[in-house]
Amino acid sequence: MTRPGLHHRRRLLLQLPLALAAAQVPARAQVPGAQEVVVARFGVQPAPERVRKVFAAGPPAGVLVAALAPGKLVGWPLTLGDEARALLGPQLRALAHSGRLSGRGSTVPLEALLQLQPDLVLDAGTADATYVSGVRRVSEQTGLPTVLIQGRIADHAAQLREVGRLLGVAERGALLAAEADAAIALAARIRASVPPAQRPRVYYGRGTDGLETGLSGSINVELLDFCAGRNVAAQAGQGSLVRASLEQLLLWNPEVIVTQDAAFARRVRADPLWRGIAAVRAQRVHCAPALPFGWLDGPPGVNRLIGVRWLLERLHPGHPVLRAQAPLPEAVRRFYQLFYGASLAPQELQGLLDEI
Repeated sequence: MTRPGLHHRRRLLLQLPLALAAAQVPARAQVPGAQEVVVARFGVQPAPERVRKVFAAGPPAGVLVAALAPGKLVGWPLTLGDEARALLGPQLRALAHSGRLSGRGSTVPLEALLQLQPDLVLDAGTADATYVSGVRRVSEQTGLPTVLIQGRIADHAAQLREVGRLLGVAERGALLAAEADAAIALAARIRASVPPAQRPRVYYGRGTDGLETGLSGSINVELLDFCAGRNVAAQAGQGSLVRASLEQLLLWNPEVIVTQDAAFARRVRADPLWRGIAAVRAQRVHCAPALPFGWLDGPPGVNRLIGVRWLLERLHPGHPVLRAQAPLPEAVRRFYQLFYGASLAPQELQGLLDEI
């Protein structure tokens, strides 16, 4: 038997597009201090106090909502294994997988999205006109208010404040934004103290073979420049992710290699073919933690804020600005408690910081 509510929602799919066009809110943020982090708004936005259920359209938005309002996230847009869930607080650990609307292929039919009955659909990341058009189309077809938030690393403090206001948790948004401000300011101090010509040449290897990386402008590798490094792949031009070759890497000759893939890090350190690269000879191949989310990428969201501190220490070991900071283990413990609601046991903390 067809449920009356489901029949009504199906009818909405057919009837709402034209009505919603008239209700659309201007695309840019109207709240003072939002710093243009709101890329687009579609549909009639609920008052913050009326937002009880939020559907995160992609992984960066999922981590953002989880950090700000874990009780309002209807489900994870990314698949989390047991190891990742073990490093989350109880509420987030038990949250089911809901699928995603954005990224590399939507996994959520619009009817399934309607059945979840979210008060708001939130997406976060970089967006071109085609992406914004897709977000608009989903909002028009479902009748669900949708907000798209800018997601670069320098935007994270403003992002946390603005989304905190949108979700009715402005005080928590301000608390987490203060942590983001501190990470952003720390990186800025290092950049100001290290002239561009003296910044280490860095390669970020993605995947088990380490031969996927990001060009200049790619959000996936933006921490390299942000943390006063020089992305060697920028020599290949502007863009997103790209495949490299070992021959190309030998020409680039990075001084530091970073990755989130332990298998790749182990292979680089042991494979004679890689020993012609300066980073390998100097034993500056570093594997960043990737649980419950990547510290450098995967997704490119607020999870990277702790990665800023980690990467600064790998690129600029012994820098006086870093010596004045709280020890990295203390910073990690604080971040996981604040952002994920997780109280790390000593062995969990050590497991994160032990490089493979």
